[in-house]
Amino acid sequence: MHVATLIAQSLDPAFVEALRNAWGGGDAVWLDPARAAEFTLEAVPENRWEVWAEAQKMGIDLCVQPAEGRRKGILIADMDSTMIGQECIDELADMAGVGARVKEITARAMNGELDFEGALRERVGLLEGLPVDVIEQVWAERITLTPGGPELIGTMRANGGYCALVSGGFTQFTQRVADRLGFDLHRANTLIEDRGALTGRVADPILGREAKVAALREICAARGIGLDRAMAVGDGANDLGMLQLAGAGVALHAKPAVAAEVDLRINHGDLTALLFLQGYSLDEFAPA
Repeated sequence: MHVATLIAQSLDPAFVEALRNAWGGGDAVWLDPARAAEFTLEAVPENRWEVWAEAQKMGIDLCVQPAEGRRKGILIADMDSTMIGQECIDELADMAGVGARVKEITARAMNGELDFEGALRERVGLLEGLPVDVIEQVWAERITLTPGGPELIGTMRANGGYCALVSGGFTQFTQRVADRLGFDLHRANTLIEDRGALTGRVADPILGREAKVAALREICAARGIGLDRAMAVGDGANDLGMLQLAGAGVALHAKPAVAAEVDLRINHGDLTALLFLQGYSLDEFAPA
């Protein structure tokens, strides 16, 4: 048995019913009266991706997945452009006056065009001499939480879930995001500081794609939970490994090269979409 989930800013009931009838699905269940509905399917429809493409034009995210076991016990989340709306290194670089150069490197690295580790070292090198105080300024003035983050973390933890923030970004920011949202654990790279300024170096080893996969395996093993009971969410090329390994890998507003490799794609919804995908209804949401 499979389940189809439809999510939009304003979901048209007529479209839900038309698709349910066309695919021979079960009765529609509305998880959110305005934004999300689901129905069961005996099998994955052959025209799934054709319908998905049409739904995208209407601002609707359409996901089909096995119905059994879709409520997960572990969440592994990327930070930059996933749990927050920005790329922290781009914001630091803008403050350092090298924003355009660093932003271009970031975009290419996240789309898989550049080696992540080399690209990270190059970008961090351009931050040499930046006062450490700028980190707090960027956090306070430029960083915004992605909508739905508090509900996602709060609801999963209220239902016994374990939530880890695993980022190729920096601990100077993951610590703040983890504290704000209530993550159980955070891991990231560390910018090396000396006498109140950034040195332009990052501590070894670099946390990239393979480290995210390792973190997923380690956390699942430590908690005695199979990989199939984990959900991972991210947007960049260095997230692909964990997205493909987890029982539910969600590409959230992802780079094209990343989304093409993942079945669960959220391009219009916010982080509450990850709760709808697990079958949580709006009245089951809990704050962080």
